[in-house]
Amino acid sequence: MTSLFPFAVARRWLRLGAVVGAFFTWCGAAQADAYSDVATLIRTGDTTQALAQAQQYLSSNPRDPQMRFLQGSAQSKAGDTAAAVQTFTQLTEEYPELPEPYNNLAVIYASQGQLEQARHALNQAVRNNPAYAVAYENLGDVYLRLAHEAYTQSSKLQGAKPALQRKLHDLQPLLQPSQP
Repeated sequence: MTSLFPFAVARRWLRLGAVVGAFFTWCGAAQADAYSDVATLIRTGDTTQALAQAQQYLSSNPRDPQMRFLQGSAQSKAGDTAAAVQTFTQLTEEYPELPEPYNNLAVIYASQGQLEQARHALNQAVRNNPAYAVAYENLGDVYLRLAHEAYTQSSKLQGAKPALQRKLHDLQPLLQPSQP
C-alpha cells in the first residue's frame, strides 16, 4: 500500500488507524481477543487471514463498529480501496461521532490525490474529537500538499520567482517518503 501514498506520513496514518487499541474501550475480553488477533494479522501483512477472521466475527456481530473498522483497515492494506471506502463511509454514516473512520477515509482520499476530500474528512475527525492528535497531524500534512500544489500552479502562471521557488524548495523535504 505504501506505493499508493503521495506523501510521507500517509503510510503511518493507515498503520495508526489499523491498530488503534483503544478505539472502543467498552468491549469485553473475548471481543478484545478477536480484535487484537485481527489487528495483529493486519500489522503483520496477513490481510487475507485478517479479512477472513473479521468476516467470521461479523457474521454473528454485523454491526460491531470496531471489527468493521479493522475490516476496513485490512481492506485498505490489501489494496481493496473501494471496499475500504465503503466500509469506512458506512461507519461514518452509522456512527458519525467516531473520528477514526474519517481519519482512515482521509488516508485513502490522500493516496488517490483527492486532497479536498481528505481535508474534509480530517476536519470532521477533529470536530468529533478535538483531542485527536493524529488527525491534526494528518490535516497539517494535507495542507502541506495543498500548499505545494498552489505554489506549483502559481509558478506555472507567473514564472519562477525566487521567493516562490524558495517556498517550493523548502516544502520538498516535507513531502518526501519517510524512512521506515
